[in-house]
Amino acid sequence: MKIAMLGTKGIPATWGGIEHHVEQISTRLAAMGHDVTVYCRPYYTETKEKIYKGVHLKKLPTIPSKNLDAIVHTYLATLHLMFEDYDIVHYHAIGPATLALLARIAGKNTVVTVHGLDWQREKWGNKAKMFLKFGERASVYFPYSTITVSKFLKQYLEEKYHRPVTYIPSAVTDPIIRPPDKITKYGIGERDYILFVARLVPEKGAHFLIEAYERLKPDIPLVIAGGSSHSDDYVAELQKHASDKIIFTGYVYGEELQELYSNAYCYVHPSTIEGLPVTLLEAVAFGNCVIASDIPANTEVVEDSGVIFESMNVDDLCQALKMVLDSPALARELGERAKAHGVEEYNYDRVTEKTEALYRRVLRGEIPAMDRPGV
Repeated sequence: MKIAMLGTKGIPATWGGIEHHVEQISTRLAAMGHDVTVYCRPYYTETKEKIYKGVHLKKLPTIPSKNLDAIVHTYLATLHLMFEDYDIVHYHAIGPATLALLARIAGKNTVVTVHGLDWQREKWGNKAKMFLKFGERASVYFPYSTITVSKFLKQYLEEKYHRPVTYIPSAVTDPIIRPPDKITKYGIGERDYILFVARLVPEKGAHFLIEAYERLKPDIPLVIAGGSSHSDDYVAELQKHASDKIIFTGYVYGEELQELYSNAYCYVHPSTIEGLPVTLLEAVAFGNCVIASDIPANTEVVEDSGVIFESMNVDDLCQALKMVLDSPALARELGERAKAHGVEEYNYDRVTEKTEALYRRVLRGEIPAMDRPGV
């Protein structure tokens, strides 16, 4: 099959859960013998190479602003692919999904993956939220087939729009356990810090975690790994709390990130909105003791292998943290349980096989466009 993927910033992935998802699936599809192209944004994909692990990289310009970046790039990519002979055109996220109709009109077999309900994110103004709500609807009605990365998103869309949706989760690669080396520059070592990894945007909830940490004043430091995503003012507010006990690393990748996951005492994910959080999946795969807010995407990942607290309730988060910090045996037990669960459910080889199978169903006409009503 000749496959195009767009709506993402590009690959190779550095920051961004969707980018990691697209990289893992696209490179595996290429290894299976498919001809795969990923449309990339120049500021994100800096490599000059035109092929990455068998995947063709097609760079097109964009306007790198909060409101225009994704839609301008996806629009240009859609215009480009309309004149290419792709068998499958795969849009990622609900904003880019608004353009899937153009590709379908041009005769392309279109698929959309919904990674989250982006209109819920605090960074968007009213007009952007209205557009993204339209994107949610478009993600169900415009493509030949719709995928969600979590069970709760599948249930939400099917109940709201009464259309069939396929669940294919995000996943994680096999963890590489590393002893502390690069991370010692932060003054941390083995199992002697609390870890948070995510973009520093309000819905990820770092401010809740910092408030809970400052109330408890535990002996071990808190490491905040992540950076701004059109959220400089929010990041500046968070960094006012920086000290030798609250450590901001900025974005971290590769071996250093693996070290952070490998050596954390526990991992905290206090987000208020998620599709399926990749950093939480990674923490689970590394066998971290996980403390997470009780939103559906988090509880779906954690199940009974972590500690759940009420979202946005700092008192409840304090209690959860104290329980885990006071009981190293509990932290180890929950970490082992989490790792076993994560390896079984969130495997990229299995995810890629399911994605390829869905593509073939679309090509065989088992999900015909005429069966999908218009918006």
